[in-house]
Amino acid sequence: MSANNNNTTTTPNELPPLIDRELFFGDPEISGAKLSPDGTWMSFIKPFQGTRNIWIKKLHDDFSTARPITADTNRPISSYFWSRDSKYILYVQDKGGNENYHIYAVNPSDPLESNQTVPISRNLTDKEHVRVQIFSVPKSNPDLMYVGINDRDPAWHDLYELSISTGTLTLIKENTERFIGWVFDRSDRLRLAMKSNDDGSTDLFRIDSDGYIKIYSSTILESFYPVNFHNNGQQVYMVTDVGEAYDLSRLILFDINTQVEILVESDPLNKVDFGSVSFSDITNELIASSYEDAKTRIYWKDKTYEADYLLLKKTFEGSEIGFSHSTKDEMTWLISVYSDTDPGAVYYYDRNVKEPIFQYRPRPAMPIHDLAQMEIIEYTSSDGLSIPAYLTHPKGIPLKNLPLVVNPHGGPWARDSWGYDAYAQLLANRGYAVLQPNFRSSTGFGKKFMDAGNKEWGDKMQDDITWGVKYLIQKGIVDPKRVGIMGGSYGGYATLAGLTFTPDLYACGVSIVGPSSLLTLLQTIPPYWEAGRKIFHERMGDPTTVEGEAQLKRQSPLFSVENIKVPLLVVQGANDPRVKKAESDQIVVAMREKNLAVEYICAPDEGHGFARPVNSMAFIAAAEKFLAKHLGGRYQAEIKPEIETRLKEITVDVSTLVLNGD
Repeated sequence: MSANNNNTTTTPNELPPLIDRELFFGDPEISGAKLSPDGTWMSFIKPFQGTRNIWIKKLHDDFSTARPITADTNRPISSYFWSRDSKYILYVQDKGGNENYHIYAVNPSDPLESNQTVPISRNLTDKEHVRVQIFSVPKSNPDLMYVGINDRDPAWHDLYELSISTGTLTLIKENTERFIGWVFDRSDRLRLAMKSNDDGSTDLFRIDSDGYIKIYSSTILESFYPVNFHNNGQQVYMVTDVGEAYDLSRLILFDINTQVEILVESDPLNKVDFGSVSFSDITNELIASSYEDAKTRIYWKDKTYEADYLLLKKTFEGSEIGFSHSTKDEMTWLISVYSDTDPGAVYYYDRNVKEPIFQYRPRPAMPIHDLAQMEIIEYTSSDGLSIPAYLTHPKGIPLKNLPLVVNPHGGPWARDSWGYDAYAQLLANRGYAVLQPNFRSSTGFGKKFMDAGNKEWGDKMQDDITWGVKYLIQKGIVDPKRVGIMGGSYGGYATLAGLTFTPDLYACGVSIVGPSSLLTLLQTIPPYWEAGRKIFHERMGDPTTVEGEAQLKRQSPLFSVENIKVPLLVVQGANDPRVKKAESDQIVVAMREKNLAVEYICAPDEGHGFARPVNSMAFIAAAEKFLAKHLGGRYQAEIKPEIETRLKEITVDVSTLVLNGD
């Protein structure tokens, strides 16, 4: 498939050739590889019958010998793992993006009947209208899992023991006390429980013969979570930001009997929250800790692992190294090698041999030499707060007077990170600079930075985005007349807010599953988010008070839609449980009623974002063309017939759209 450019003129300083959108958003050739714990098999995800499914092969055999072991034709499989005895592969799957996840098991060794192409996958949690959580996969009995199921009460998950081989579910604890998490020790004994209180605070309980004993607490604006039990069985590693004296989260050892805490580690540079920690599954000793700064920083505790890491860094100079999966003996690994300009490659690494062996590239046809660098920047917002951000700018042309697409992340309690980003790379290839700001309320920068965003949706949180645009304009990097904004979830809200509250700043917007009314958003959160309701009210605004309702209404783009001056493309999944379809419907209708330029794409088989490549490709094709029309970038004019057909199917005739109840 060739990529056509609607603008064939060239200049001495020119962009690289157009990269086919399929290389960015089509199915990876191979992805998600894992090793069976015993080292016999390699599993991975690859399309089968047009949909991403799980395949296996003998570890050292060629990929051409692999065979599929699942055959889902409705929805790509994205998450799976091996049972500890290497007998089963387990995966989670929902229907059409409804996020009611079930657990499936398949035995790769099961014989095939004459009419079968793959072994039978068993739904281990075959209950209607439930969402399953996995709490623990014990070492002592590889046939068991500990799971939560909200079949009795949709808001709260009861704790069950699940047999993988038989599918038998045994109730351990009926959750009538708002428990949100369960922690098992290294001997697979249930030792701790986390509880969400009515006021939004969280308590940690020790479970013993005396029942449930409260041992640790956080306020509504603090957080903690247990990571792993110490070998002594009496202390637990926890990540916590509890305490007025602490802004950044830290790793502690907490004694569950005496309640004495010992600081293990916090950021040596005192810049960001504690990130993640790795433990040996054999010794339970610390291997490494990491911090998500502008780039990831790793601090090694195990010098043998550090030696392997340094060897690999030297071998793959200029790239990042990720230890992605290992065998049970921790001597053989799959490692990923990637950068901001490389979606990555996967290697097999034997720690005895010390020689990485290439396995695959997820996107082997990607011309990585044509990809654009992601620059780390920082600027000041309206009140002086420093905002960390990333700027990806087109390769091959001067960083001057460029069209810009602002791409705010979702959440908002999440963050953007340095590395390969498909959206940023596609847009840069089309000629746009791309700004990804970590606005206040982004995670990882401490409590003060998080709390600075409380009740500031559309206000100072939006300022953090606006001032980023102003910064790039003042630097001469961006053409003020060619600025667009595109984002998903909270990024979709920020798009709507940008067009509504700063209507002169943008030339167009693309809102993907973005809420248009904060009032209706809070009224329709899924029941299994009940534990977070009070936190939503604290961080967003409380719709049960007169003041809170007025604030949330003022911050809702729906109620100021008349301010919008530029075209908007709205993208929605019909089955979205988080941001209901009505959020997109109502702003599209409101714009239509005021004769404002709006286009609408809604996929009937998607939820909170698009998972099926045919839908993603259709939406991207439309978005490319939309941005090119209003910002002057280039786009890939050619579109495959099946993608064109799908785009027509999911494009809504705005003139006929009717709101429920109308």
